Amino acid sequence: MPRLIATDLDGTLLRNDKTVSDRTIAALAAAEAAGIDVFFVTGRPARWMDVVSEHVHGHGLAICANGAAVVDLHAGRRVIRVRELARPDALAVTRALRASAPGVSFAVERTGGIHYEPGYPSFPQDPGASYAPVEELLADGPEGHHAEPVVKLLAHHPTEDPDAFLALGRKAAGSHAEFTRSSPSALLEISGRGVSKASTLALACEERGIAPDEVVAFGDMPNDLAMLTWAGTSYAMANAHPEVLLSTTHTTGSNEDDGVATVIESFL
Repeated sequence: MPRLIATDLDGTLLRNDKTVSDRTIAALAAAEAAGIDVFFVTGRPARWMDVVSEHVHGHGLAICANGAAVVDLHAGRRVIRVRELARPDALAVTRALRASAPGVSFAVERTGGIHYEPGYPSFPQDPGASYAPVEELLADGPEGHHAEPVVKLLAHHPTEDPDAFLALGRKAAGSHAEFTRSSPSALLEISGRGVSKASTLALACEERGIAPDEVVAFGDMPNDLAMLTWAGTSYAMANAHPEVLLSTTHTTGSNEDDGVATVIESFL
């Protein structure tokens, strides 16, 4: 029996319609009742966690923004730990990507919300976001969104291949930040140096005296790779990215087929 289950959400725990099946809800509750900690570890921001807020038990914590924020879902999605992307590094990344990939546009994810460059394809879940050049979005300031820490920089390209764009970003600016992706489009998710799902999960496990070999992790996309290779036991979803399928110790059913629940039920 593992001591901790770490699971991604989109493409992993959630079905394609972004809901949690009754079977999965029951499996999560059974795991917690058996004394197994369950952590949701996602690229989502805190404000998008309503879909699973009712299904976290015990500690109530979730790891969001690819490890840049730890959120207390029992306290209204309050951010209790931030691992921010430093402004000089974020600006260096934008300059490098503009030079290497003309046509790129950026969004800045802060603890209080997201802000876009004009032309960036905005998310329908965030209708109240502001728009400005990325240099302005990253500017320091005593009030408003400029006072909030940057947890993630997003870079979108309209024509690049997603995996090729990820490789290009790492080559151009990998010394300034961590690059990953989870979208089917050419959308890079850029975090502070050393910040990943794995490193923040490792901190949570250290605080609980849990070793990597006592952790079971589930994921489907490149932003899950660090976590999946850190955990002692890892499962790729049947619908996972090819690199994820090659990098895990096991494979389970797809997110549409309750793959996470299937494994949890086998433990219990």
